[in-house]
Amino acid sequence: MALGKHFISISFTLFIASLFLPSSPSFNVFAEPAILDFNDNDLLEFPLNLEFLEAEFFLYGALGSGLDAIDPKLAQGGPLPSGAKLANLDPLTKDIILQFGYQEVGHLRAILSKVKGFPRPLLNLSSEAFATIMDNAFGKPLNPPFDPYANSINYLLASYVIPYVGLTGYVGAAHLLQNETSKELVAGLLGVESGQDAVIRTLLYQHKDEVVNPYNVSVAEFTNRISMLRDKLGKMGMKDEGLVVANSVGAEGKISGNILAGDDTSVAYPRQPQEVLRIVYGTGDERVPGGFHPKGGDGRIAKSLLTNRA
Repeated sequence: MALGKHFISISFTLFIASLFLPSSPSFNVFAEPAILDFNDNDLLEFPLNLEFLEAEFFLYGALGSGLDAIDPKLAQGGPLPSGAKLANLDPLTKDIILQFGYQEVGHLRAILSKVKGFPRPLLNLSSEAFATIMDNAFGKPLNPPFDPYANSINYLLASYVIPYVGLTGYVGAAHLLQNETSKELVAGLLGVESGQDAVIRTLLYQHKDEVVNPYNVSVAEFTNRISMLRDKLGKMGMKDEGLVVANSVGAEGKISGNILAGDDTSVAYPRQPQEVLRIVYGTGDERVPGGFHPKGGDGRIAKSLLTNRA
């Protein structure tokens, strides 16, 4: 729960501006660097980039197979994810992750019932992709390289990387939507994404003081490093917090345990699409693809940002 000084001025500016916008189907969403006017369809379509990512990671982790084994029509002919595989999970974690996987399938169905969507983008879910994230989080190569599929703790730490980004993206989109049906859908998606993030954080919190082998680093420190990396890549200040924080940053400035992340009034942080892409690309630049999306995201928003390269 960050102090008020960490609130992001661009989010406040966008909110104030939205109060004076006419109730029209399209309007300019971003102060930088977008040129196009994005409407509700664009804002609903954009999260598919993360919903595909989460669905494939969770399904492969629990089942060893992904969306094509569940309902190939949802992938719309998009390429198979790279490097995803069955994780070595204990029974409880496997059960939970499988539930998450099926929930993400439902999210895809819900969004695609409202918008045309796009084929599943190329996704890199390899051990190497997650190892690079962890290396960047610690500012040095981990030895041996981090393997998200090796055991339950590693898989939960890798899972910590993903749903929270989608959660903040939905929060950021909420006040930009014009149509009540769109707002209702995003509220429902946000509720479940928030629940997934809370479950992941709770499972990890139980092990917060345990050392992640063989790195001699605690689970809590891993989460702190990942959160700091996401803030660094997002480039919009503090919108991310690990499982243990300074008392002054915790809820009401009174506690270090931080099972849920939120601002100084325990309200979820918002992120705009540029910030989301900077993080999932792993490049800190919404115009430069990489990370989980080696060829970039799809949909009008992501494509417009890719074409606006300097």
